[in-house]
Amino acid sequence: MDTNTRAARPVSYFPVSPVMLFPEALGDFAVYLWQGGDFVLYTQSGQQFTLRHRQILHQNDVKEIYIQSSEKPEYERYIEQNLGKILLDETLPIEVRSKVFYEASAVVMQDVFDRKLPSALRARHFDRITDIVKNSISFLASDNSLSAIAPFISHDYKTYTHCMHVFIYSVAVFQSYDMTDSEVFECGLGALLHDVGKAKIPRRILNKRGSLTQAEREIVKEHPIHGVSMCAHLPMTQNTINCILFHHEKLDGTGYPAGLKSDNIPMPVRIISLADVYDALTTERPYAEGMEPYEALTLMRHDMRDALDMNVFKQFVAVLSGADLL
Repeated sequence: MDTNTRAARPVSYFPVSPVMLFPEALGDFAVYLWQGGDFVLYTQSGQQFTLRHRQILHQNDVKEIYIQSSEKPEYERYIEQNLGKILLDETLPIEVRSKVFYEASAVVMQDVFDRKLPSALRARHFDRITDIVKNSISFLASDNSLSAIAPFISHDYKTYTHCMHVFIYSVAVFQSYDMTDSEVFECGLGALLHDVGKAKIPRRILNKRGSLTQAEREIVKEHPIHGVSMCAHLPMTQNTINCILFHHEKLDGTGYPAGLKSDNIPMPVRIISLADVYDALTTERPYAEGMEPYEALTLMRHDMRDALDMNVFKQFVAVLSGADLL
């Protein structure tokens, strides 16, 4: 192994698995090894990583490679661009693929919510989100994927991780129904974007400790309308728009923004609504501790049975139970 070129010391690095570097893929970041108490340059930024590079690492039993922290954005873009290959590569352990899926999705969704957005969702953000949905649906349909992702699901509530959790749960349930591939994609996209309108809600309200005032609740209830407005210029189907606009509707007509009842609420929306409630109940919020899954499901079954579709609820429980999440 040629390790003669040494890196400058006063920089920080983060470790990644060697399996995350793909033969013939080009990365705009340098790769380092830890040898003899120092970081040693292995491949340069812009250098094509070859099969021979990977073989050498394997032959030398290298378990971790390192990338400079200053080049983390380049590495994250590289993972996004190769996400489809990663998730479909069955030679990689499902735990590794699950971790990559969760972390890549988190980077994209955090970008959407943490940046100062204009009145509309930028097309480049939308393209990254649609890529996440396209690349992950087949993976989420595979055996054991849901249980493999479960350890990475955070119970500390953030809007962007909440959107990811609702997407994961919803797609798992979609795939247990007789939905076409295009319907799963369109509604999965709606699930991932269901709370995008919260980017327009003041953070002092979203992060408030304690109960909201009536006026603050009314502001929060505007987020489905904001979400659809932010996406109006994007190429979305009615299925996707319905999921963003109606995910707070209730079967008994007490939801918002339209007060829809029973059969007027599309089935995929009912699934997203249920996943939304479940994740909200089981994650820590500024004003409430997260419940245990059984406690949350019991509350939903007894106290929300008029608002939620109980047939969907049974299917949701079956899917979570089948993944050993309960």
